[in-house]
Amino acid sequence: MKLVELSSPKIGAISRSTPVVIPIAAIEQHGDHLPVWTDSLLLGEIVERVEKKLRKQILVAPLMWLGNSDHHLDFVGTISASSRTYLDMLNDMVENFLSYGFTRIVLLNGHGGNDVPAKQALFEVRQRNRVRKDLLLLLATYWGLGTEPWKVDPQIEQRDMGHACEWETSMVLAHRPELVGDYKNAPVIEPGDAFRPANRAWTTKDRSSIGHIGWPHLASKEKGDVLFDAFSTDVQRWLQEVIDWDGNSWDGTRRLGFPI
Repeated sequence: MKLVELSSPKIGAISRSTPVVIPIAAIEQHGDHLPVWTDSLLLGEIVERVEKKLRKQILVAPLMWLGNSDHHLDFVGTISASSRTYLDMLNDMVENFLSYGFTRIVLLNGHGGNDVPAKQALFEVRQRNRVRKDLLLLLATYWGLGTEPWKVDPQIEQRDMGHACEWETSMVLAHRPELVGDYKNAPVIEPGDAFRPANRAWTTKDRSSIGHIGWPHLASKEKGDVLFDAFSTDVQRWLQEVIDWDGNSWDGTRRLGFPI
């Protein structure tokens, strides 16, 4: 069910144990060859596919296109909410649904920069509602739910999501090819190890003067079709676990085999 297509009374009649899915993405530069809408475009397509499969089992909020993208602000076209503004926005969105009585809230992420503030926002909401035992507040990033795409299609070379990389470029080629520029001549920008296992603070220009990270020249429509199918299936299976949660246990059903 799509929130924006329902009247207020129809929303009011929905079971409050129905998971509310809030897609969070971004508008930001994606190198020289992909549109600034890339993260929102890709997540929107995945959510569309999943909503059609799960139908009345989930309530999908409008995609939140404004993300935390300050690390991309050196590149024109990026639109970003600063960290605290973004935290407050997510806090308010989740609290809105809690105030209506919904108890299962999912932030479904499609932009790496949203990960840390989204986790913090859910942590803050949980602390304000610490005496409640009925809440399930979750964040998931669509490419982080278990699929290893190179095992599905051995032609896929990258092992992690980059930025305007082989994966994202392939997916845009599969969905909106007319928006893709000259990716075949895009240089390889290796992600590097960034002092791993530590986390190094960075801006995009620290890592890439051109604005992409990865191997976009390896992209293809066929790989994009594989990636969309794999990621959509992952999200659907994971949301089914949220739907099947017993309303009490810490771990959920774990019946689908996702790693703890």
